Amino acid sequence: MPLATQGSVKTLAPDDLKGIETKILLGNTYHLYLRPGLEVIERFGGLHRFMAWDGPMLTDSGGFQVFSLGHLRKINDEGALFRSHIDGSEHFLTPELAIDIQQTLGADIIMAFDECCPYDAKPESVREAMNRTHRWAERCLKRHKRKDQLLFGIVQGGTSTEMRRESAEALVSLDFPGYAIGGLSVGEPKDLMYPITRETAALLPADKPRYLMGVGSPEDLVECVSCGIDMFDCALPTRIARNGALFTNKGRANIRNARFKKQDQPIDPHCNCYTCRTFSAAYLHHLFKCEELLGYRLTTIHNLRFILSLMEQMRSRIIEGTFAEFRDDFMAKYKPVNDEIRTAQKAKWLQAQRAK
Repeated sequence: MPLATQGSVKTLAPDDLKGIETKILLGNTYHLYLRPGLEVIERFGGLHRFMAWDGPMLTDSGGFQVFSLGHLRKINDEGALFRSHIDGSEHFLTPELAIDIQQTLGADIIMAFDECCPYDAKPESVREAMNRTHRWAERCLKRHKRKDQLLFGIVQGGTSTEMRRESAEALVSLDFPGYAIGGLSVGEPKDLMYPITRETAALLPADKPRYLMGVGSPEDLVECVSCGIDMFDCALPTRIARNGALFTNKGRANIRNARFKKQDQPIDPHCNCYTCRTFSAAYLHHLFKCEELLGYRLTTIHNLRFILSLMEQMRSRIIEGTFAEFRDDFMAKYKPVNDEIRTAQKAKWLQAQRAK
C-alpha cells in the first residue's frame, strides 16, 4: 500500500497511481485528524472524495504516530495524551476516538488502536503495552458500527515469541476480519524480524488477511511473503525516490552518480513504468543535479511501480506453485542495503519523527 499520509502520495496524482496499477492506498489517521481536521473531510463525504481516489483505502489508527512523538505523549489505560507536532495543541486519543475518526474518514479497512513499543523496551514495558493493546482492541470492536468497513486487530509483543503467541491468541479470539503484526521494523535487525514475523504469521488464521505494518524494502517483501504475509505498507519507496535512489532487480541505484550522466537507457530496461518507458537515466540524472521537481515525480513513479510489480510477480508465482524458485532467484540477484546502514537510517528517521 503506497502511503497517502496527508491525503496524497507525495508528488503523485490519482491518475499517476492508477497508471502504475495501484490497488489500495494507506491514509494516516493522526495527520488527517490534525490537518485538515474531521470537519473538513466530513463535509466532502469522506477521504475518498476529498482526495479524488475511488479505489480501496486503509487507514491506520494513529498508534504508531503517537509512539513516534516520544516526549510529546503520555499513555495510560484510557488512551494517549499528546501534543500536536504542528502547533503544540493538546489532544487525548482513545480507542473510541480512533474508531470515530476512521469511521468519519470512511476507509474500507481500518485499524484498532494499539500501543507500539521501541525495539529496546524492557520486557515488562512490552507486556504492559501488549495487554493494553488487547483491552483497547475490545473497546474498538465495541465502538465500531460501520458495516462497510473491515476492522483489523494488531498483534504486539515485541521480539518475544511467548508474548507474540499470547497476543495472537487474544486477538484471534475476538474474531477480527483481518490481523496486522505491529511493533516490528522499529530498529531491530532483520535476522530477528524475519523469524518473529514467520512465527507470528503462523499463529494467525490462514483464511484472513495478514498485514505486516511498516515494511517495504524489496528483500523484506519477498522474505515476509514467504513467512505468510499478504499486506504491507512503507514510506521507503517514496522517501528514497525523493533522494534519488531507485530500485532495480540488482539493488538500489543512486541516480546522482556520475555513471548515469550519459546513459541513454532507462534506469531499469526491464521496468514497464512511465518513467522507464519514456526517459533515459541521463535525463533523470540531469533533473536531480538541477533539483527539478519533475525528477521527484518520475523516480516515485518508478519505485512504486517496481514494488507493485514485485508483489504481482509473487502473487502469480504463488498461484503457479513456483514461489520458492522465484524467491531464491530474486535473493541471489538482489543486493540489499547493508543491515547496519539500514538500522542506522531507521533510527535516524524515528528520531526525526520524535523531534517534529
